[in-house]
Amino acid sequence: MAVDLDHVRAIVERVAASLGVEVVEVELRGGGKSRMLRIFIDKPTGVTHEDCASLSREASTIFDVEDAMPGGPYVLEVSSPGLDRKLSRAADFERFQGSRVKLTTKDPVNGNRHFEGRLERFGAGRLTLDLAEARKKFRPKEGTAEKLDIELANVEKANLVPEI
Repeated sequence: MAVDLDHVRAIVERVAASLGVEVVEVELRGGGKSRMLRIFIDKPTGVTHEDCASLSREASTIFDVEDAMPGGPYVLEVSSPGLDRKLSRAADFERFQGSRVKLTTKDPVNGNRHFEGRLERFGAGRLTLDLAEARKKFRPKEGTAEKLDIELANVEKANLVPEI
């Protein structure tokens, strides 16, 4: 019997809301006896070990009661998304306006698919990157704009770039 990841995510979202954390991502990896369910959570003040342990305890109990993870054993891993967290939803881009991001587009924009810059703004399904501070390999070519508008639908992959 296959795992209904939407049902699993609904359970995780419900538990997370009760704990005051946000679900960033839920992914199921592997198969057979080596399945791993990874849950990434976050909150404005940062995720603690206790946040991860609480969500793990409560969610796994519900998974067992509702048989949400059929097919035998699995490993449950709950953690923070890290400093280089993945950005995938519109809410992620809204929240991290002003942060440095690295992204890859599905289709080329100005002849390139790989960009790094400051997420200047996000709205109406479009994001604006300021490329002025980008590392050399991500800088725009001479004569091109240092600000770039990209449709969210064209973003294949995006991550925060840690600024320490």
